[in-house]
Amino acid sequence: MTAVLLAGAALVVIAESGAPHANITSYPKALWWSIETATTVGYGDFYPVTLWGRVIASLLMLSAITAFGVITAALATWFVGHAEQDMVRLSKAVGSHAREDAEALRSELRTLHERFDHVENLIRDKGTHSAS
Repeated sequence: MTAVLLAGAALVVIAESGAPHANITSYPKALWWSIETATTVGYGDFYPVTLWGRVIASLLMLSAITAFGVITAALATWFVGHAEQDMVRLSKAVGSHAREDAEALRSELRTLHERFDHVENLIRDKGTHSAS
């Protein structure tokens, strides 16, 4: 992107030099213009007045918009990738805890069934001994 800004500044100075009412007449002004054009700030303090200056401005704008789009897409992909990794990690952790909890509940249920069976047997045995 830096190369595009520098080249755009140099080319617009060449395109605008000698044009009537040109306001981009030096490389420092052109560099400032290329930065504000690429960032779409567009203060309007400097602007091309020639056809070739405007063509260069259009190409600079398209290049900058494309570059910022690519950067934004890369950042979004990075954030989404990290979020997906976090979700997978979290889901594995939750799944592991859920399995452990389910096994603990099954074990407790078996113990309660055994105790209930034991109480039933005691009641049955007591009823058998009382009837005799």
